[in-house]
Amino acid sequence: TMMLHRIVLLLALPLMVTSFAGEIYGIPRSGWTSPDWNWGSAGGTGHDAAMICRRQYSSTQSRSELVQSLIAGDSTEPNFEEIKLVLALAWQQGRWNGSDGGRGGYGEVLAVMAKAQRYEVGSECSKLLVEDMQHRFKLLDPSEQEVELMQTAVEAVDSNVELARRRCAGLVLSSMGFVNGGL
Repeated sequence: TMMLHRIVLLLALPLMVTSFAGEIYGIPRSGWTSPDWNWGSAGGTGHDAAMICRRQYSSTQSRSELVQSLIAGDSTEPNFEEIKLVLALAWQQGRWNGSDGGRGGYGEVLAVMAKAQRYEVGSECSKLLVEDMQHRFKLLDPSEQEVELMQTAVEAVDSNVELARRRCAGLVLSSMGFVNGGL
């Protein structure tokens, strides 16, 4: 049986080595840093994950629940890799319908995200994403209350990066009209 365990381990080794941090929806070799991700392409794991994401958030109710949960910051579900995919799809759509803040808006954050460096590598990546989202927030013409909530998110980034990035993402999605507009 020891030999059988070694054979199983050797057969599984390539699968373990090719696993990428940030896999989304359990899709092997998915996530922004995977060479199979191919963001913006009709093929690749990014396309597969986007199809699942669009289906998951196809109703106004599911989108509203997501935004409320993110702004409240009271949950760690869904995982933040899924949230980044939701943001990316919303920003991609926003380039076409004008909800991304226009020139200098979230299309630029999406372009940086697609390069899979600034928001994926290093200990400061979540903080950088929060800063880049907050920097463009006023381009979305948010309410005064949303601006105040965004400020509390940014102030919390050093002490509670999870709360900060979730609240920031929820506020951006809300101000973009994600709840009613979808992906």
